[in-house]
Amino acid sequence: MNEGTLLNNRYQLLERLGSGGMSDVFRARDLMLERSVAIKVLHENYSNDNAFQQRFRQEARAAANLSHPNIVTVHDFGLDQGLLFIVMEHIPGKDLKTLLRQRGRYSVEEAIPLMVQACAGIGYAHRAGLVHCDIKPHNMIVTPDGRLKVTDFGIARALSTIMPDERADVVWGSPQYFSPEQATGEAPSPASDVYSLGIVLYEVLTGALPFTAPTSEELARMHLETAPIPPSEYVPDLPPALEQIVLKVLSKEPAARYRTADQLGRVLLRFGTQRDVPPPPSLNLTPEAATTYQRPETEPSPAQSPTQMQPPPVTYMPETTLPPVVVTDYPAPDIDWTAVALGLLALIAVGGLVPFWIYIFFLYNPR
Repeated sequence: MNEGTLLNNRYQLLERLGSGGMSDVFRARDLMLERSVAIKVLHENYSNDNAFQQRFRQEARAAANLSHPNIVTVHDFGLDQGLLFIVMEHIPGKDLKTLLRQRGRYSVEEAIPLMVQACAGIGYAHRAGLVHCDIKPHNMIVTPDGRLKVTDFGIARALSTIMPDERADVVWGSPQYFSPEQATGEAPSPASDVYSLGIVLYEVLTGALPFTAPTSEELARMHLETAPIPPSEYVPDLPPALEQIVLKVLSKEPAARYRTADQLGRVLLRFGTQRDVPPPPSLNLTPEAATTYQRPETEPSPAQSPTQMQPPPVTYMPETTLPPVVVTDYPAPDIDWTAVALGLLALIAVGGLVPFWIYIFFLYNPR
């Protein structure tokens, strides 16, 4: 597939943006809607697999229903000239892996807004029932103004339909970012995406990967058995609280990590708020995430009693200003002395008639 090719009589390929083990990415022109798009064209060996074609269509439809500022929008998909392709919005910018190669690592103040955005997009997909399965910096596009968008939702899930003996290069396509459960062939869960986000967070903060090995099999074993090198060994001034978050995310057991990307995003957002880190340019967390931030969960030390454990989540309510209380001095009411005098006279008059009526009563009722 080359520049100038017309797909489905609608999409004209203009420029090759990148190539990988499973696809080529092009900048293209949608001739019907007259807009710029990005098209990922899968290689022939994937496009010819019937089971993969069916799963690819299912996952592409599911991905097309995701509408979030931190997710690359899927516009269309199809099959032409024997090749599967997926049409996405074109994002001006570079993938996060390229940026890491160029600059080495990000400061804490730069890394937190990027990772909060990644968590927001992936957390939205989790709430929609979708697991990404292939989170890595290659699948995160960063625009010049600092916005991050996650791409390639659904493609990794579609690849799971390929026969095991045909997909070795697929399963191990990005072993540096796989969760331990994925390395053993288990079905991924939101916690698997959280682990992969932890690998990306580690790399963004340190400029290094927590696990490196010459073979994919050795990398899988390290994900399963080896504890990661503490990030502070690469960055000595890394805040201990942030290092604690990173190491929790990289726990071997899914239950020991943050459950979803939303939860990790809330923890990172709270950490950034405490350090006065500028907020990310695009953030769409759940209503709960906008007000409630939970401290990183830690195991209590033996010296701690249950009452010394972390306090419950703190809910921040917007400050409100009550209106001032106005005290008014009301004047004493004027007394109508005339009315008072008339009332007294009436009382006296009535009282004076009482003896008279008693006299009349005894006069006509003698004993």
